[in-house]
Amino acid sequence: MKDKKYNKGFVILTAAIVAFGGLLFGFDTGVISGALLLIKQDPALAINGMPELPERIQEWIVSITVLGAAIGAMSSGRISDKLGRKKIIIITAFIFAAGSIGLALANSVALLIIWRFIVGIAIGVASYTVPLYISEVSPSHARGALVSINQLAITVGIFASYLVDLGFAEVAEGWRWMFIVGLVPSLILGIGMFFLPETPRWLLTNNEEDNARKVVNKVGEPNPEKIIDDIKVSLKKEGKQLSTRKALSAKWVRPALIIGIGVMLFQQFVGINTIIYYSPTIFEMAGFGAESGSPVYDAILPSLPIGAINVIFTIVAIFLVDKWGRKPLLYLGLIGMVLALVALGIGFTFHESISSSTLRYIAFISMIIYIPFFAISLGPIAWLLISEVYPTKIRGVGMSIATMVNWLANFVVANTFLSLGKITTGQMPAPTGDDMITNPGGAFFIYAVIGILGLIFVYSYIPETKGHTLEEIEQHFQAGKHPKEL
Repeated sequence: MKDKKYNKGFVILTAAIVAFGGLLFGFDTGVISGALLLIKQDPALAINGMPELPERIQEWIVSITVLGAAIGAMSSGRISDKLGRKKIIIITAFIFAAGSIGLALANSVALLIIWRFIVGIAIGVASYTVPLYISEVSPSHARGALVSINQLAITVGIFASYLVDLGFAEVAEGWRWMFIVGLVPSLILGIGMFFLPETPRWLLTNNEEDNARKVVNKVGEPNPEKIIDDIKVSLKKEGKQLSTRKALSAKWVRPALIIGIGVMLFQQFVGINTIIYYSPTIFEMAGFGAESGSPVYDAILPSLPIGAINVIFTIVAIFLVDKWGRKPLLYLGLIGMVLALVALGIGFTFHESISSSTLRYIAFISMIIYIPFFAISLGPIAWLLISEVYPTKIRGVGMSIATMVNWLANFVVANTFLSLGKITTGQMPAPTGDDMITNPGGAFFIYAVIGILGLIFVYSYIPETKGHTLEEIEQHFQAGKHPKEL
């Protein structure tokens, strides 16, 4: 349609630069999957002369970043609303850079955990400020695709981390090189943000109407004055009805809180980050590399197609999210994930009844099926929804709360996966000998049940935000209407 023209080059370039925050999110969460295989066997990090770090220590090395992300998300929402989206992203970029250097130089488990925690804080801030920034500079008809660029960048970061892991898998202390690579995108993000504008909605919130108008004109909105007027009307209504302190208790804001918190809980409790953080470990449990002279390399190698498929289907989601809508993709994705999780659960639970090669096939194929269904649904759409449903005046705080919940749920999953598998399904013989290792079958069944509950939540509560401006969505909630009626 003619009225949908906009300055596509500027908007896409802006989204691409900001999305380096998403790339860092993906890289720093994914790189540990391969690094862990080397860290747990590094003599320089050994505890009490043990040949391998205990599973609980491994879980903490993985999950402490997630805990840091929860704290970063929780503590910086007000700062984002106070300082602006642009400044907070620049600060975050340089925290990422410091974390990459600190991790590469760490000479003890304690320092490793401390620097992983610091990187986690940066991830937590970036995980909501990046989609927030993009959503506030994007024209409404392209917002879904543009915000989803962030999710694409996350998947590219994860895939890049797998490539880096593979590249340094057989290098002495290769895990240090794995971490230092994160310095490059950190600097690109930090420097690139200096050349981008602040978002018009934040500028209007802070009485900078002339600057806001310049940004809206630069975006190339077909009716810039209407955009400015709509934002001003929303802010005026919020000024009468809300203060930042009281906003979260306002009755009409409550549905947005439920949507944001609910979609983030389901995004994590379907087990996505067991795949991202532990895929080489899962492949190792299934027997990959058991008969190889390079077991670490062979356990990381199957993760590459998972990372590649994640990227490909996130691109598919970018093209579909503004055509099919949010809810159809959520239905499709959740159904596919549940089926894949059930297959994984069956394969590991009944491993004694099948051959080792069959278990390897089941593990690999099930994870290959699981990833694309996540990538077209909960992956991008959860972040998109939380950038859409909150009112302008408290969008930073609202998104930080939803993001904090996401990271706390992520922490629970990352910190319990190995232990949960041991509790629910017991242990199984290690492919390389008589030792016993965790059997993750029961954990996958639990994630499948949560996926079914997620389908019910999507049907009963998630609104279809496709094609609506942020102000229209806000006005719908202000009118006291049920989210499903949008």
